[in-house]
Amino acid sequence: MTPVEPHIGTLNEGSLHAALKDRYSEPGDEFEVPLGRFVIDIRRPGLLVEIQTGSFGAMGNKLDHLLPEHQILLVYPIAVETYLEREGAKTRRSPKRGSILSLFDELVSIPTLLDHPNLTLDVVLVSVTKVQDPNDRTRRGRGYRTIDRVLREVHETRTFATAADLLALLPDGLPDRFTTADIAELGGMSRDYARRMAYCFNALDFFIEHERTKAGVIYSLASR
Repeated sequence: MTPVEPHIGTLNEGSLHAALKDRYSEPGDEFEVPLGRFVIDIRRPGLLVEIQTGSFGAMGNKLDHLLPEHQILLVYPIAVETYLEREGAKTRRSPKRGSILSLFDELVSIPTLLDHPNLTLDVVLVSVTKVQDPNDRTRRGRGYRTIDRVLREVHETRTFATAADLLALLPDGLPDRFTTADIAELGGMSRDYARRMAYCFNALDFFIEHERTKAGVIYSLASR
């Protein structure tokens, strides 16, 4: 798969970042705009658009400085389907799959991220192709390194305008008091994801933490 050609302001970006920027751009937008000591992906009247294909923690300082005075739309892609492209081999589908719950992999680094009135988060569920080259530095020289990620398809976009919108990701049917084991079982997710979710919701004061038992921490939902 051929990476997209660079557009204005995308010369040093990966293909996935560039494709999402192109998808979110509108006539009249400005690209790669310096703002203080930061550079903004897209600026239009009343809104800054940031495409984040890496970790949330890496942009915490940027958001802290810009959010008090600017409305920001943060766009974060999650690969629900990944294909691997290696020279001399047929492109194949990776067994690794993400989901909307992968959002919590990043939120644990800044769990109160969405608790700001000037921030909206778009989570874009995508299929991507990872373009890989041999990596001689890995053990026995048999590994590969990803040199680019190419957008194949956009499946769905989930918008979180407030932190409370995250509560829609909780499974239905939770008892009045519950543990992360209940979240995992009812939500069909791993216990690790249930723990990450609970950590974030506790930090956002959506959960009330009660006693600790052998079964785990007992939580209840805070009144809203």
